[in-house]
Amino acid sequence: MDVKKVVLAYSGGLDTSIILKWLIETYQCQVVAFAADLGQGEDLSGIEEKALKTGAVKARVEDLKEEFVRDFVFPAFRANVIYEGQYLLGTSIARPLIAKRQVEIAHEEGADAVSHGATGKGNDQVRFELTYMTLDPSIKVIAPWREWDLKSRQALMDFARHHGIPVPVTKEKPYSCDANLLHISYEGGILEDPWKEPDPSMFTLTVDPEKAPDKPETIEIEFQKGDPVAVNGEKLSPAALLARLNEIGGRHGVGRADVVESRFVGMKSRGVYETPGGTILRIAHRAMESITMDREVMFLRDSLIPQYAKLIYNGFWFAPERVALQSLIDTSQQTVTGTVRVKLFKGHCMVTGRKSDLSLYDPELATFEEEDVYQQSDATGFIRLQGLRLRIQSLVRKGRKQG
Repeated sequence: MDVKKVVLAYSGGLDTSIILKWLIETYQCQVVAFAADLGQGEDLSGIEEKALKTGAVKARVEDLKEEFVRDFVFPAFRANVIYEGQYLLGTSIARPLIAKRQVEIAHEEGADAVSHGATGKGNDQVRFELTYMTLDPSIKVIAPWREWDLKSRQALMDFARHHGIPVPVTKEKPYSCDANLLHISYEGGILEDPWKEPDPSMFTLTVDPEKAPDKPETIEIEFQKGDPVAVNGEKLSPAALLARLNEIGGRHGVGRADVVESRFVGMKSRGVYETPGGTILRIAHRAMESITMDREVMFLRDSLIPQYAKLIYNGFWFAPERVALQSLIDTSQQTVTGTVRVKLFKGHCMVTGRKSDLSLYDPELATFEEEDVYQQSDATGFIRLQGLRLRIQSLVRKGRKQG
């Protein structure tokens, strides 16, 4: 494959530094290193200099936190997205944005190829490459982990030393982790045994629920058309709001999950996640919907959550079916406006109140005391009609037995 210039998704770590040099050597091409700040909490100030020293012709570091939360996290959370009942898709939601910006930078820089550091066993390779194909089907894609002969950690270290790439002297973590403003994930290494309990010292965003404050904290979250806009009455930007909920939820140990999930490529894998702000948002959002969303609309939307989550998990963010689902979901959110109160205590997030000017909840209809609003005798015919098919089935069965 003839390649002139590549835009590499670059983190500044050992692996992507090796990939940068390997691309130059293997394809005799120029490399533009692109690092996205998605709120991972790392100091990215020296990443440009490091990329240039490793051989990049240009390095770009871009703050994408607001776009990440506004255009990716919030749309997914309007759908109450969750994968296999536990995973809030923190990594899955982030990859399409990085890949999208890679393609845009490739156009800006006159590059004819893009590259990523995802391995050949995981989901990220699919998420990156499906996005590339959707946004620019003509762009060339280089996946080093599926091409090179650096098959061991030692081979990577030797390559790095040979090319003067700094090798960290710190002890390697016994697991891999990935972070952004929505979550942090831990996978591999010591976590590959699903029976082994995670080391309590591993967690960084949340305190141990057992060591969380003995006094609960109550907060209020305001929603407009399905999106959170304020915490405790303070209007905040999308990224600032999620960061605030991360901080509040983290100190109460909210948002830990230990999951064995089904990868798109066909294998099971274990992931341990911390998603404090996202956990609070999902619980509060469902509470907001409970008084503002029509029952049948909610049932329809809820039936689509597994499909929507699978599309994101499998890398189909920009696919037409995900876009179509989003349109339906956003239509369902037009009345989801109001305020939810939640109490946080030792790893738990409990709804304690909800209110809205668009509420469908009517105390006069809900009460058991009044007879002039809802005639209880009307239920007789309603129940008989609902049970008609059940009575018919029973009568038919009895007739067959008697016959």
